[in-house]
Amino acid sequence: MGHIGEAVTQVLIPVAAVIGIGFALLQWLLVSKVKVSPAAETNNGEKCEANDGGEEGVDHGAEAAKCAEIQNAISIGASSFLFTEYKYLAIFMLVFGIIIFLFLGSVKKFSSKSETCNYNKNNICKPALANAIFSTIAFFLGALTSVLSGYLGMKIATYANARTTLEARKGVGKAFSTAFRSGAVMGFLLASSALLVLYVAINLFRIYYKDDWEGLFESITGYGLGGSSMALFGRVGGGIYTKAADVGADLVGKVERNIPEDDPRNPAVIADNVGDNVGDIAGMGSDLFGSYAESSCAALFIGSISSFGNNHDFTAMLYPLLISSMGIIVCLITTLFVTDFFKIKTVSQIGPALKNQILISTILMTGGIAIVSFVALPSNFTIYDFDKEKKVKNWHLFFCVAVGLWAGLIIGYITEYFTSNAYGPVQDVANSCRTGAATNVIFGLALGYKSVIIPIFAIAIAVYVSFTLAAMYGIALAALGMLSTIATGLAIDAYGPISDNAGGIAEMAGMSHDIRKTTDALDAAGNTTAAIGKGFAIGSAALVSLALFGAFVSRAGIQTVDVLSPKVFIGLIVGAMLPYWFSAMTMKSVGSAALKMVEEVRRQFNTIPGLMEGTAMPDYATCVKISTDASLKKMIAPGALVMISPIIAGTFFGVQTLAGLLAGALVSGVQVAISASNSGGAWDNAKKYIEAGASDHARTLGPKGSDPHKAAVIGDTIGDPLKDTSGPSLNILIKLMAVEALVFAPFFATRGGLLFKWF
Repeated sequence: MGHIGEAVTQVLIPVAAVIGIGFALLQWLLVSKVKVSPAAETNNGEKCEANDGGEEGVDHGAEAAKCAEIQNAISIGASSFLFTEYKYLAIFMLVFGIIIFLFLGSVKKFSSKSETCNYNKNNICKPALANAIFSTIAFFLGALTSVLSGYLGMKIATYANARTTLEARKGVGKAFSTAFRSGAVMGFLLASSALLVLYVAINLFRIYYKDDWEGLFESITGYGLGGSSMALFGRVGGGIYTKAADVGADLVGKVERNIPEDDPRNPAVIADNVGDNVGDIAGMGSDLFGSYAESSCAALFIGSISSFGNNHDFTAMLYPLLISSMGIIVCLITTLFVTDFFKIKTVSQIGPALKNQILISTILMTGGIAIVSFVALPSNFTIYDFDKEKKVKNWHLFFCVAVGLWAGLIIGYITEYFTSNAYGPVQDVANSCRTGAATNVIFGLALGYKSVIIPIFAIAIAVYVSFTLAAMYGIALAALGMLSTIATGLAIDAYGPISDNAGGIAEMAGMSHDIRKTTDALDAAGNTTAAIGKGFAIGSAALVSLALFGAFVSRAGIQTVDVLSPKVFIGLIVGAMLPYWFSAMTMKSVGSAALKMVEEVRRQFNTIPGLMEGTAMPDYATCVKISTDASLKKMIAPGALVMISPIIAGTFFGVQTLAGLLAGALVSGVQVAISASNSGGAWDNAKKYIEAGASDHARTLGPKGSDPHKAAVIGDTIGDPLKDTSGPSLNILIKLMAVEALVFAPFFATRGGLLFKWF
């Protein structure tokens, strides 16, 4: 048996989660010390007073009041959008919950009699009806936690954006600290609550399941399905919202009217800033929560049918949760490096500081994994490996988790190399703007395709090592390893949109050029960290999806998946097509919504007298409404495509075809996602490179409004839906189809393949 007993495990996991939540609240407290709006009652009913310091002769009270007013508009816009979206999602949740119950209940015709277990034939397991009920409960739990993590993230970001702007008057260090601490609030809240809810669910389900761990952890897989299905709609809906506004604002404002980004005269500017919060923050939060929930579920399920489950070794069984608990503590120490030990003083330190966060957390976590592996696991045990038992030692599992962790670091660094304007690739793209938009687009696409190479090799090595050491359980652990530092990953990720918003608020409040320069520097670093975050999300999605695929194949009783069999091959080729169909839907949705937005913005510029002169106010609300309506209508079709495909494949064509479908979607989706995400990030930063004019080369291309700059803006606009709608949603497509197949596996195995049964 393991070195530490069940009692210790039962204490360690919730304690780590509570420490994480406490740390998040502490960071939030520190951010809330920055006051917004002069001694007036703000909407939250707090008394605030204006900050001192900054330049002479500027009315700080008025500046702060203006910031507070804009922040309020963004916050109201984001909240109202999310509430409307969640109303739709509540209906979806109910309907899908009923589907799960009916499908899984019908496996044994809703009988409530106990039956022999699927794997351990000597034992008696709880009835299939219980699996149906508990899977549905787990689905609701996952969905609610996912929605909550997105919503809380958005609340924190809209709370912090104006505070970052106001702190920028005191210099870059203060502003950075505010934005980063706010990101940390989100990262730690999400990581801790995901862990806590899963831990509580396992213990509550155990009251009923008692010794039937096979049934217990099979029903827990619903948690991952709930998390990811909400994330899909959040990511697609938020992505369409943010990019419709962004593209509309850029095309009319920057290209046609030659006014700066985030200029308050631009009618789409509030919608654009709201979009950053609902897409990049709420969507991202739900997305990474989904990955985390699924990799934990995959590992727990495979563990339950291995010797951990058969011997009822609770500590070893919860090894995945202990890894995540260790991750929270490691990320906490990592965060202190940038907020307390080595504070930021100059602009040039921002990028390296954020990059070092990933490096420090990875190094510390490697030690953390070693400790957990030797303390929680027995020295020898067996892992289920497609009807065989594979003999594994505890240090094997250490390497499985570590290889995933380091693969994540490599993917993060490669993404940074291809999307940061400090390196050659983006500078080449910027340089190609000399000859217009067409060459810019060609170079950007090529960069995206090229950026796929090393991440794929990293994923391939991680898969080979972990599978060789511990079969499918190893792959689930590699995914968990990549996500073990999720708190830090999310903190540097959420930092991006917060500083982006801060820049927007500075521009809209008409603050001085120096402040805008500070926020721009924060934002450029944030762009790169957002790209790194997406790299992590895609890489972990590939591993998670493969682990879920393994769990599905085990659960559906498939011995081998033979690519040469026609049933599998048709699934494979159709599965590989799905990411393209899905991207087509999301890209077109952004395009048509942006079209409406452009027309509305043009209409306002042409019909509202005094708008260009700044004497009249634009009608922001109409633009917000266009984005909201478009995203809610258009998120349904792509969402349905992903949710319905596995059900159709499994029900009508059977488990073999479904296995092919999952493999095809995984293999093609990863490539499309990485290239789309990095092309978009590179175009965005090539534009920023020209605008900042920091080097001689950049100055020959600038200034804002020059022809190369206009070409760069067009590239950036094309890249917007790629990097913020299609790319990041694809990683959810890959995971979601796999986890759905796993949850419905009992039904597909007994009742699926109708067409082949008839013919």
